[in-house]
Amino acid sequence: MIYLTLFLTFLKIGAFTFGGGYAMLPLIQSEVAAHGWMSEAELVNFVAVSESTPGPFAVNISTYVGAEIAGIPGAVCATVGVVLPSFIIILIVARCFDRFKNSRTVSGCMSGLRPAVVALIGAAAVSVGQTVFLPWSGLAPFAVSAGIFGLSLILIFEKIHPIAVILASAVLGIAFGFAGIY
Repeated sequence: MIYLTLFLTFLKIGAFTFGGGYAMLPLIQSEVAAHGWMSEAELVNFVAVSESTPGPFAVNISTYVGAEIAGIPGAVCATVGVVLPSFIIILIVARCFDRFKNSRTVSGCMSGLRPAVVALIGAAAVSVGQTVFLPWSGLAPFAVSAGIFGLSLILIFEKIHPIAVILASAVLGIAFGFAGIY
């Protein structure tokens, strides 16, 4: 039964979220919490891990949740569930795109979806940010987290490659962890 629940939960997430993995994050958080599958902190930890691993964010996180809940079969069920709606939709879109690319309805739909996707990504950023910065465990860990966040923003705006930003953040996190700050 857990396999079907994982499949259907992630099928719903895949079917009702537009804009990619970050736009999916609020729905993933809601569904994982509703089922009691893991804590907010555990989920946020894997958000960081899935950003550091190859592959699409939504696939990585669904695979992780499925594996944590029901092992490899759970990972397969969750992953297939989250990917299947996009797979079907892209097949339909590819087949019909030439007929509808100039449609006012399609154009209007896309114009309406874009701001909603930005809002969903923003909501995910706020939610993850609260989990990273608000569980107060002292000034030093907060200052280190804020410093790494600020440094990452500077590097991003300076057009430093994202891999370099991820590696620098990981190295700083490890160094401060060994120093006993985290």
